[in-house]
Amino acid sequence: MLLELVLEEEELSLASIRALQRTYSLHNQDAEVRHRWCELVVKHAYSQAYGDVEHFLVHDQAMGVYLYGELMVQEDAEQQALARRCLSLVQAEMDQSARRVVEEMVL
Repeated sequence: MLLELVLEEEELSLASIRALQRTYSLHNQDAEVRHRWCELVVKHAYSQAYGDVEHFLVHDQAMGVYLYGELMVQEDAEQQALARRCLSLVQAEMDQSARRVVEEMVL
């Protein structure tokens, strides 16, 4: 719930994002929490945690489709490159319908 509320904030300082990450070890939580963490990382372009986003997209493919969209809609070159890199890593093993949806967003 905390991350859901934090996601509603338009602006968030890097210090606040780091404090959340450090206090709650967000990269070590369950997939739902990690997904929200990744949304927060993307929304606020917290590049120090892009590795967490990549790990999520590679290892939690079923929940990652929405996150690919978020990476692309931000119109940030680094985030878009991250989406393309992750897709290239998992494309062959993705569910066919999910792959099509992601490819339409990313390619």
